[in-house]
Amino acid sequence: MQRITINTNINGTDYSLDVEPRLLLVDLIRDKAGLKGTHIGCDTGNCGACTVIMDGLTVKSCQVLAPRARGAEIHTVEGLARDGALHPIQEAFWECDGLECGFCTPGMLMTTAAFLADHPRPTDEEIRRTYSGNLCRCTGYLNIIKAVKRAAERMG
Repeated sequence: MQRITINTNINGTDYSLDVEPRLLLVDLIRDKAGLKGTHIGCDTGNCGACTVIMDGLTVKSCQVLAPRARGAEIHTVEGLARDGALHPIQEAFWECDGLECGFCTPGMLMTTAAFLADHPRPTDEEIRRTYSGNLCRCTGYLNIIKAVKRAAERMG
């Protein structure tokens, strides 16, 4: 199989990775860059567990081929905390019990980061609409909504 080199930036670190053109972005992040925080859930783009931010937009990394990452700036859940301190979004999810099993959490956190960048004072309806592409089988979403609102207040 042919191989290509992808130069990309993930969480502020430059990577030059030799991959097959058919590799998915989620596999590039997990297997080639070694960042295991991005979860593989459904492989169909329905659950949102693999959500990352690429060039300022949320993408479901199981639905994006790795070559699209050429020259891109990608942010994963590992990039939220700084200098050992949790990001306000992470703190809010923890404090409001916005997570249970944790499987959907990386995708939820990255969706929240992108969402709050554009909606610093979100309404409940905006939050519900935003998370329609992120499935959580444990929480019932009420505490996720509380967590997003608390994060918005802190980041305000």
